[in-house]
Amino acid sequence: SATLLYYHSYYFYTIIVMHLMRLCYCLGTLLPAVSSFHMASPSATHRVSRQLKRTQLQSTSLPPSGGGESNSSPISLIVKSEESDRQNDLMLGEDSGMFNWSNEKWGALGESGWLTFFAAVATILTAVAVLWIYPPTGYGDDFVSFLENDVAHGNPHLVTLAFGIIFPIVHSGLASLRPLGEKIVGARTWRVIFAFPSLCLAYSWIVYFISHAHEGFQFYDISQIGWVHGLAWIINFTSFLFLYPSVYNLKEVAAVEKPKIHLWETGIIRITRHPQYVGQAMWSGAHLAMVGTSFTALTMALLVGHHYFACWNGDRRLEAEHGESFLKIKERTSVIPFQAIIEGRQQLPKDYYKELLRAPFVLIAVGSIGAYFAHPYMQAGAALAKNTGLVPGGILDGIFLEFN
Repeated sequence: SATLLYYHSYYFYTIIVMHLMRLCYCLGTLLPAVSSFHMASPSATHRVSRQLKRTQLQSTSLPPSGGGESNSSPISLIVKSEESDRQNDLMLGEDSGMFNWSNEKWGALGESGWLTFFAAVATILTAVAVLWIYPPTGYGDDFVSFLENDVAHGNPHLVTLAFGIIFPIVHSGLASLRPLGEKIVGARTWRVIFAFPSLCLAYSWIVYFISHAHEGFQFYDISQIGWVHGLAWIINFTSFLFLYPSVYNLKEVAAVEKPKIHLWETGIIRITRHPQYVGQAMWSGAHLAMVGTSFTALTMALLVGHHYFACWNGDRRLEAEHGESFLKIKERTSVIPFQAIIEGRQQLPKDYYKELLRAPFVLIAVGSIGAYFAHPYMQAGAALAKNTGLVPGGILDGIFLEFN
């Protein structure tokens, strides 16, 4: 009925708004491997160059109040970030997550302010909702129906396997084509071309997973054990802190500002060079512990597998973009968390907390908690999608018919 379809659209629009970071994270980074790092033991000549670059970076960064030890409160550090003690860094990369509330402006529509950001996000989400989510106008239901009936013949394991093949090809494929695409259409336009199909496929895969997570062979069911649920919640929450630093630049994610290939040297990168691979493994492990079915196991393996591939593909792209700079960063970072620190290749500043007590991490924490409490709405929306089924065609049928 029209009422059912209305609530169907409402619930799914809520999912996208509440789950935007999860879409960017759980099924692949919207910015996989777009930054590189350059760390090595410099020669005497390079020490001079390093000191010059440190001076340049410090002149453009937010200086610590008073220098040295900070007496700032946690709230003040969130509102205005402070640099940590970076004397052991090569100063070849940017300080990730730096934020100063006084520098943020709404701006006029069309300028690089937050008004344009929210307008851009509303536009892309509306396009996803109309062209993909809402059955009478979108084609997401047609796509899922094709996978279910024509490809998998009703087997949900084969459907999630198809998603696990198609999504990496589209997502990582478009990411790999970024240098060529930006030359043809520009950085901002390519970001939209890259993001739209990734969001559509990520949305459909997430909804399908929610609808079928408990199907297949049941290996175990420990979801009712209190401490298991609590441990899984903690691991899930922590996993979202392992986001790639480029995701912090929301205006670049939304193409309000020109997307750039950043060099990050601080924050979570000190722990692991590929934080989203680590975070995805944590998220998947926690969910598999709660839902011990064969369908969930296959889906989690596909997600982790894609992120493992992204480690290799990301390193390949970073080396192609930054050459020797990236090879040097590999000497001082690791994929396995804390490995480079334990081996002495990476040193955490004494005031490392300044690199973590920053606005992006607070926003991620709040968003993660919000996503947890939004789970009932996600489950309701996924149930509506499953029960509504296929509404053939969409808003662009008239155009297709004219071409035929």
